Amino acid sequence: MNTKPILVLALAATLAFLTGCASEPGPYAPQDTTKFTVENTDKFVLLDKATQTSVTCTGLQERTLSDGRFEVVANIKNREARRIQVQVNCVFKDEQGFSTGDETPFQTLILAENATEAVRFTSANANAHKYTIRVRQAR
Repeated sequence: MNTKPILVLALAATLAFLTGCASEPGPYAPQDTTKFTVENTDKFVLLDKATQTSVTCTGLQERTLSDGRFEVVANIKNREARRIQVQVNCVFKDEQGFSTGDETPFQTLILAENATEAVRFTSANANAHKYTIRVRQAR
């Protein structure tokens, strides 16, 4: 009796069992590849795998306006040697980190090769004290 086909079949079944169903985890944390990248993962979130390899945040500026609203400027950098298109929005949060219901619509941002663009967000009310900038691949 030739045991080689049985061994190959058993190996294939074991491999299929161990592989299981693959699913995409998310959201993705930004990758820090340069010493000048200032990323804080709770304030800057990449929503898909494509943006994780293509986009980074090189700086965040925040200030409170005279009327009490919160303003955030994010410097978003293209890490690719090609032009890319992403969508960016901001979710404003209260002091405990819960959403205030003030979420900006996603806006499309076109980044040239290795370019950095500043994107400005302003809260609609004075309840915002924290925020999360979210970036996803353009749809």
